[in-house]
Amino acid sequence: MPFHQHLIDLKLEQLALDQVVPSLLDKGFFYVDNFLGELVGQLVLDQVKDMHHSGLLNDGQLAGRLSGVSKRHIRGDKITWVCGTERGTEAVNFLLTLVDKLISLCIGRLGKSVIRERSKAMVACYPGNGAGYVKHVDNPNGDGRCVTCIYYLNKNWNAKEHGGILRIFPEGKSYVADIEPLFDRLLLFWSDRRNPHEVQPSYATRYAITVWYFDSEERAEAKRRFRDLTASTQADTSS
Repeated sequence: MPFHQHLIDLKLEQLALDQVVPSLLDKGFFYVDNFLGELVGQLVLDQVKDMHHSGLLNDGQLAGRLSGVSKRHIRGDKITWVCGTERGTEAVNFLLTLVDKLISLCIGRLGKSVIRERSKAMVACYPGNGAGYVKHVDNPNGDGRCVTCIYYLNKNWNAKEHGGILRIFPEGKSYVADIEPLFDRLLLFWSDRRNPHEVQPSYATRYAITVWYFDSEERAEAKRRFRDLTASTQADTSS
């Protein structure tokens, strides 16, 4: 193992055990600044800007009953999904590798959740026209999403002027947590009803990359429910 790789692994382990796990268990969220460093963070930002400027981002969709419906007054972001293996996503892939490693170091320490997989990465841009995303829960109905990880890419962000704060309303707490979408900041929080949150209107271009880590058992159960529902719907339409 190269020496610098060993240092990165040690740093991630320390971050996971000393900060991520205690904060998630205590407050339900955690963020760290300077996650990749200026140089690599800039490479990720350049790749995201390239995706945006080449027209790869489309209006964000709504899940659930309104699935597939674009409602700009509810969410005004433009998104695309990437694996990190596509051409022009090498720096994004490096980010995903480090976040995967960080989460793997937390497994077994986050209660009963067993995390073995995650979503693709959602690259999102709020275009700066006052668009936001109203208060919502990522996983209100047990779809398997367990931990939400958001990496922010916004240099010289001034929340007073630009808005765009992610406000978390931790369940049963008397306070809210306001997270500014600052460049090279990584945010993690529980995806379920413990963390309703909103993106306040953004008045400058606001970039972020989000991945969701799945609780294996809940994910399998959600897939079973979906299969049963699909089968019963097909039976109804053919009878």
